[in-house]
Amino acid sequence: MNGQIAVFGAGCFWGVEAAFREVSGVISTRVGYSGGHLEQPSYEDVCTGRTGHAEVVEVTFDPERVSYEELLQVFWKAHDPTQLNRQGPDVGAQYRSAIFFVDESQREIAERSKTDEQSHHSRPVVTQIEPLSTFWEAEDYHQQYLEKRGLATCRIGTAV
Repeated sequence: MNGQIAVFGAGCFWGVEAAFREVSGVISTRVGYSGGHLEQPSYEDVCTGRTGHAEVVEVTFDPERVSYEELLQVFWKAHDPTQLNRQGPDVGAQYRSAIFFVDESQREIAERSKTDEQSHHSRPVVTQIEPLSTFWEAEDYHQQYLEKRGLATCRIGTAV
């Protein structure tokens, strides 16, 4: 089973990846960079804020075990979608809230989900919804970063 792909940006990718790895039906995760203009960016490139990339998590999932809608629920809970270009102490466009859709169905579901999510917040949900162009895999030391270090989470959580 190869599964389907979903790509989300929700701040620092370490905690977001850990959240998705806990979901039954998720086959695998990879952290990386999307939404920018530089070919094969490095972490250092992305941290300059000049590449346009967001830190993202690519989630491969079995749609018979977990739906895209359910993954979106994890996405919304893993960060504060009302913070523009930041999550907690992490500031910069690379930490933006973003959903990178792979097809029209994902775009439609993401748009509906964002509208629903807005009803839970007094401030505007600033999450960008855009087509996935290229996913650039991050350096190996970023993959499953928290698990490799025996840490449970670095999630910031949501503000309502």
